[in-house]
Order: sequence, then structure tokens, then C-alpha cells
Amino acid sequence: MFSIGPYTFHSRLFLGTGKFSDFDTQKEAVAVSETEVLTFAVRRMNIFEPTQPNFLEKIDVANYTLLPNTAGAKTAEEAVRIARLAKASGLCDMIKVEIIGCDKTLLPDPVETLRATEMLLEEGFIVLPYTSDDVLLAKRLQDLGCHAIMPGASPIGSGLGIINPVNLRFIIEQATVPVIVDAGIGSAMDAAQAMELGADAVLLNTAVALANQPVKMASAMKHAIIAGRESFEAGRIPKKHYATASSPLEGLSK
Repeated sequence: MFSIGPYTFHSRLFLGTGKFSDFDTQKEAVAVSETEVLTFAVRRMNIFEPTQPNFLEKIDVANYTLLPNTAGAKTAEEAVRIARLAKASGLCDMIKVEIIGCDKTLLPDPVETLRATEMLLEEGFIVLPYTSDDVLLAKRLQDLGCHAIMPGASPIGSGLGIINPVNLRFIIEQATVPVIVDAGIGSAMDAAQAMELGADAVLLNTAVALANQPVKMASAMKHAIIAGRESFEAGRIPKKHYATASSPLEGLSK
């Protein structure tokens, strides 16, 4: 169990709701994952037009905490406008700040992310900025007062997994707020690794939605995150250069 602002969660899997082939698959994957948090891009929703199709229409959203994001924003001002729209629609006062600075790599813009985070905190939002694995940038965001940090494992949708575990570990070690590894997770192995590094949660979408069997992958991610967290809490044995017998050698008869 961990908390972000006033919210407390048991599941450490945050699940995105886009890219699924159909609503029924999405609904089943969400249920199997046992997630408590659903994320989505505000710009992709017709939140003020109930007659339009809604990709959450098969899901009882009352059972989940919704985490809207500002995907599509290029500047801090755009991100703030999107966040205000989400709040005005009654979705949630928690917002994931996502400001992409490069259309090719889809890496976040550090300067605009810092600006948007500061502006939204001043307006009373619960702010979760999506950032790169830059250790100092994560610290700056934390120093501003954000409620969680969301460093990417690798570029969005790449499935490359964690490409810089050293930086992620540094971010986690210095954090005083929850760290949610976001973007680039490709398999259950990646999710377990993120948790073994000490992350508080993992946010993913593509790895489940575009898997050959999305529902089975959602289940795998759930179990991997549980196992990875338990492994982190248990504490791994130190790595050694030479073998160590698993059974004591003392007392053996000759």
C-alpha cells in the first residue's frame, strides 16, 4: 500500500486505456490487472459530449481513480489548460503532466515540464510529472513539491524496457515522494525489474494493449509487479565473483 497526496492504493500497477483493439478486450484486461488507477489523454476524450463514443464506456469508472494526462501539450501553458479542462469535467484533481519536446523520440521537455509542474501546484493540483531518467531533473521536480515522479524506463511505446537502471536507482534512492516508472516497459520482466529497483509503481499501456494476448499480459504484469516488490522488500543476496556452496561443508564425514 502506498499513497499519492490524499489517495491510497493497494495495486502498484497503473494502466493506460488506449490502443486496445476493442472495448471488450480493454475491459477484460483492466479487470484482470486489478489496477486501481486508469490513465488516459484528455485530448482523446469527448468529455463534454456524452453522445460521442467513449473508450471507457465499457468500464465502471466509479471503481477506479482516474489519472488524466496532458499528452499533446507542447508548452506549460497548454498543459495547464488541459489540466483545468480535466478538473472542470469532474474527472480528478490529480494530473499527469506530459509535455513532449521531441516528436521523433517523444522525450519530455524538461523546461516546460518544470514550468507546468510549478504552475499546477500553485493552483492546487496533485501533480505527477512525466520526465526522463535525468536524476537532477527528478530532484528539481521533487523540490518544487510534486506528489510523485514518473521517470521513463525508455522512450514511449518502444518496449525497450529499462535502458538506464543506474539512473533510475539514483532517482529512487533520493526520492521522498513515490516513484512510478512510466514508458517503455515491454514485458513482465521489465516490470519486475522496475519494482526490484525500488519503484513504488509502474505505469504501462502499450505492453498490454498491443500484446498478442492483452488479457494474459495484463495478468502477467500484475504478478510481475507483486513479485518484484516482494523481492525488493526481501532484499537480494549480494553478487559475488565466485561460487558459494549452498550446503555447509563443516561436519561432513570423511
